[in-house]
Amino acid sequence: MNQIIVAALYKFTSLPDFEQHQAPLRDTAIKAGVFGTLLLAPEGVNGAIAGPRVGIDTVLMHLKSLPGCADLDWKESYTDEQPFLRMKVRLKKEIVTMGVPGMDPEKSHKQYVEPFDWNKVISDPDTLVIDTRNDYEVSIGTFEGAIDPKTTSFREFPDWFRKFRESHEVKKVAMFCTGGIRCEKSTAFLRSEGIDDVVHLRGGILKYLETMPKDETLWRGECFVFDQRVSVGHDLSPGSYDMCHACRQPITQDDMTSPHYVKGVSCPNCHDKVSVEKKRGFAERQKQVELAEARGQAHIGAKIAQGT
Repeated sequence: MNQIIVAALYKFTSLPDFEQHQAPLRDTAIKAGVFGTLLLAPEGVNGAIAGPRVGIDTVLMHLKSLPGCADLDWKESYTDEQPFLRMKVRLKKEIVTMGVPGMDPEKSHKQYVEPFDWNKVISDPDTLVIDTRNDYEVSIGTFEGAIDPKTTSFREFPDWFRKFRESHEVKKVAMFCTGGIRCEKSTAFLRSEGIDDVVHLRGGILKYLETMPKDETLWRGECFVFDQRVSVGHDLSPGSYDMCHACRQPITQDDMTSPHYVKGVSCPNCHDKVSVEKKRGFAERQKQVELAEARGQAHIGAKIAQGT
């Protein structure tokens, strides 16, 4: 079986006519046999796609033809199963939502740290290391000594930082996220707040895990990813986590032995947070998924539940 290429990408660039690119981009991907989700906004493009080598190259070539995207960068990994069931190109106000007006990462000063230099930067006791991801992502892995803002949405990051700064001295900051996109905005935000000495990890955690030797790593745990793999380890190898299709949070094998775990319906994280009505809907969806599997078919609800 030929391996499927998974390409994660983003590019901040001015796309005032972003709506006009939706249909051509979607049509190109579908014809190339590529699936996934791409977001288009006035500030650029973001997303993840999966398919055969030739198909991925075709879509990437199309993306690089968009204004300001000639130097588009992306990260690749491999899987034996297609992690997406559909190809979607969505129009958004932001390709990553922070909700702070005036943030323009394309024009902000970009100070990157390469993966091989990252250990030295975050080992400096005077540097504040911040994990800009959400709490459920941080819960399964992060860098040694990193601060967890305990946010449930990236929109909460600005308020968290402003409150944190009221009681902490902030001089030097190093930030990281899954693939780098959230850090582009969080870096621009900190600079707008008067923090000049701020850097972030180029390519994010995924690039670090791909390039850093395991015996030299300062990463602990696994990295949550937004597709069927759920999590990855060093060399981007498949991780050990599954996902609750109700709340979309990572779950362990132990979680699945809990009396609060019902496949496709609830887990220890959400059993008391989901209404009876929603649980009925989840149970019906799970029933349809299992019937489809019994027929040897893929059920689109299974992947939609994972947010793909």
